[in-house]
Amino acid sequence: MEHHHESLFADPVTWVVGAFIVFFLLFGRLIWKALRDMLDNRALVVKAELDEAAKLRREAEAMLQDAQKQHAAALTEAKALIDGAKAEAARVAAATTAEAEASAKRREQMAMDRIAAAQKAAVDEVRLAAAEVATVAARQVIAEGLTADADARLIDQAITQLPSALASTRRAA
Repeated sequence: MEHHHESLFADPVTWVVGAFIVFFLLFGRLIWKALRDMLDNRALVVKAELDEAAKLRREAEAMLQDAQKQHAAALTEAKALIDGAKAEAARVAAATTAEAEASAKRREQMAMDRIAAAQKAAVDEVRLAAAEVATVAARQVIAEGLTADADARLIDQAITQLPSALASTRRAA
């Protein structure tokens, strides 16, 4: 058996490992610093993006609260407008009812006044007719003399002539 001794420096793996160690020792700090700076920059960018997102979220929440307040105020205002409209409608209805009642009372009073005037005119007409009949009767009594039979006959005659005298007075009026 032959023992083959190669030296450690003759093995290419040793040279690769050695070169890697030397490379790492020479450039490791530079690479590490570059990696660290790159990661730090990336962390700063991420932090800035997170801060911006948080700021946007706060603004969105504030806008939401403002919108909710405006919505509540609009609801309150709408309710107040509806209540005001209902009150105004009730007031107008009451005023219209009162005006209608007053108009009906005025018309009723006018009708009552016309009835009263017609009654007064009828009473005046009856009085005038009765006065005319009485005047005619008085002339006849005076002309014929005042006997009891003649007096009763004149009264009966005057009573029977009263409707025709009223009718003629109405036609004349």
